[in-house]
Amino acid sequence: MTGVTKDMTIGEILRANPEVAPVLLDAGMHCLGCPASQGETLEEAAMVHGIDVDELMKVIEEL
Repeated sequence: MTGVTKDMTIGEILRANPEVAPVLLDAGMHCLGCPASQGETLEEAAMVHGIDVDELMKVIEEL
């Protein structure tokens, strides 16, 4: 999927591409609706959850 970058917030990604939600949930990011997700970038969220952001981006790009 083009258009998703690791410096976008989780909120931005989900508003533009709701189909990314299952990928994030499968990766262990279960608080997609929490206030922090609205201001936290994909890269920051991946770091907090111990996820390799580049691997996560590969999965998102396959959508």
